[in-house]
Amino acid sequence: MSGEAAAAALEAASPHPIRRDFTRLGRLAGPVVAARLGIMVMGLTDTIVVGRHSAKQLGFMALAWAVTSPVLSSSLGLLSGVQVMTSRAVGEGRTAGAGAALRRGVVYAAWIGVAAALVQAAAGPPLLQALGLKGGLAQGATQPLIILAASMPSFAIGAAAASWLEGLGRTTPPMYLMWAANLLNLAVDLVLVPGAFGLPALGAAGAATATLSARTFLAITTLAYIALMKDAGRFAVFRRPPPSRAEAIEQRRIGYGAAASGFFETTAFASMNVVAGWIGPLAVAAWAVVLNMAALVFMVPLGLATATAVMVARAFGADDRAGLKRAAGIGFAMTALFGAAVGLAIWPAATLIAPLYTADAATVVLAAGALALSCVFFLPDGLQVVAAQALRARGDVLVPTLTHLASYILVMLPLGYALALPLHLGLTGVVVAVIVASYVSAGLLLGRFWLLARRG
Repeated sequence: MSGEAAAAALEAASPHPIRRDFTRLGRLAGPVVAARLGIMVMGLTDTIVVGRHSAKQLGFMALAWAVTSPVLSSSLGLLSGVQVMTSRAVGEGRTAGAGAALRRGVVYAAWIGVAAALVQAAAGPPLLQALGLKGGLAQGATQPLIILAASMPSFAIGAAAASWLEGLGRTTPPMYLMWAANLLNLAVDLVLVPGAFGLPALGAAGAATATLSARTFLAITTLAYIALMKDAGRFAVFRRPPPSRAEAIEQRRIGYGAAASGFFETTAFASMNVVAGWIGPLAVAAWAVVLNMAALVFMVPLGLATATAVMVARAFGADDRAGLKRAAGIGFAMTALFGAAVGLAIWPAATLIAPLYTADAATVVLAAGALALSCVFFLPDGLQVVAAQALRARGDVLVPTLTHLASYILVMLPLGYALALPLHLGLTGVVVAVIVASYVSAGLLLGRFWLLARRG
């Protein structure tokens, strides 16, 4: 019996539906969390290898990533409909519908990847020049930026294929492939960044080439895994499905909402970096520490959000109202418990964590205080992403997008500015604004979900 079949048998043997769904959620979420951490480790590997080679090259790489990151997150959002439509089709018992979601998703991903590459390659270098950067930063960041742009088609296709597997509940293969890609990325980094085996040192361009190699590897191997699945035929992977305009529109609509939400959040947090810059250089450095820790913590709720969305979409497709509410409730409860636990763990350890990022004493003091305060928003920040994904999984796309617009653009940005500068709270004001926005977002999204659940 395969590992997947054994896990399914164990779930079926669970006498209580809550216990069964709890087991299923953990089985789905664990590999997703590990895969998301793999994405962060890949970026961390590039940072360490390039940073040890040259601080100047590290600046080039950071600028190239800063330009490409918003396009990256928007592309991921646009492809989120693959996972939801696949899970719904499975819940409805339409295996051929799952295959149709994959075929639509891969074609859509190819278009998105090519468009993103062209936009970044055409607009990125002039944008860098227009920023008025000193020390040749714009020129140095141009080459790695163009290489990263070239990796967008592979990134998008690989993301669509991995999302399809997650929609099927097969979250382990994408995790293994992600960590295999990490090994490839590290190997290419060690050869191209400092220049080994007689090759010239490429610095930031070498790290970007490593990323291109890893993304290409992920796209090819994920598609190959799908093609070699024993039940690929059952899911109509190789069979062209009858066209369904309604399903195609719904798949894109889900993606539009997720992309807009991601854009609002990314823009808002990038703007908070500007507010921190207006406070002073120490505030920027300390805020970077807080954001990095928050991003690490966020990987777990992100995995829980994916698992919850898969289960909610299946229940929605099966018209199982009780199962839908139960799956979402378990996802919300697990996220809340994690957020509370990690906040209580990091809060007393903030003074020990901050020195790991910097040796500057003043920055350590400022970062430790902000990090301790930020523990308050780990719980609502996790809940809001899980609730938003659960809403999209059941077909409610517009409200999560509007909620993120209201919470992060209309509440967090002006509140952060007012608290940090006119009210002279400094970095504390920035963190308080994030806390308030997170609670507003989580409260509105949870309220919306239970309102729809009561209506049926």
